[in-house]
Amino acid sequence: MTPPAAPTGHVAPAASGSTAAPTAAPTAAPTAAEGARVADGVDLDPTATLGPGTRVWHLTQVREDVRVGAECNIGRGVYLGPGVVVGDRCKIQNHALVYEPALLEDGVFVGPAVVLTNDTFPRAVTPEGDLKGAEDWDLVAVTIRTGASIGARAVCVAPVTIGRWALVAAGSVVTRDVPDYALVAGTPARRIGWVGRAGVPLVEDAEGHWHCPRTGAVHTLDDDGLLRDA
Repeated sequence: MTPPAAPTGHVAPAASGSTAAPTAAPTAAPTAAEGARVADGVDLDPTATLGPGTRVWHLTQVREDVRVGAECNIGRGVYLGPGVVVGDRCKIQNHALVYEPALLEDGVFVGPAVVLTNDTFPRAVTPEGDLKGAEDWDLVAVTIRTGASIGARAVCVAPVTIGRWALVAAGSVVTRDVPDYALVAGTPARRIGWVGRAGVPLVEDAEGHWHCPRTGAVHTLDDDGLLRDA
């Protein structure tokens, strides 16, 4: 599965971490925009692209054709699989594993040791007992929409989409799509509330009407029970 195309530096809203075999590295240098900083010990593929102001910390592996937008912070020991797309101003914390073909839109937070999987029915070998190659994988994606946050050690089991500004609690296992602004927790994750753009739980004023205690933003439930901006 080929990740969707995205403009350089900006991503428009649009089960076990199997990974394709490495390919031979081209001789060209990685494309790092002015102001991007890469720490010593980072394994940065020559075909990867980093936006301006992005920082990549020690022992991280950025595979071939990865595209990372502007002003991102990629922590220590992170793995970004081939073709992964990361939007602007994202934070991916230490030891997170982002397997291809994941797509992260702008402003996404991925906590420490989070795993975004890519294989619904994982096997190391074929039914005949042969070691699987890249052509044997049926890759499926985790998509994280603008502003959403994934708490520490959560696992998102592909294929799933995390909605805009949603919040996945630490340690959760997400097995189905998460609506915009939803707060989900547990194994499997279920909605336990709503959050606003500031990340704090919303307060219900009246049936179907909510507000953010930090920003004052107002939201309402639509006929499908989904939260919308008022």
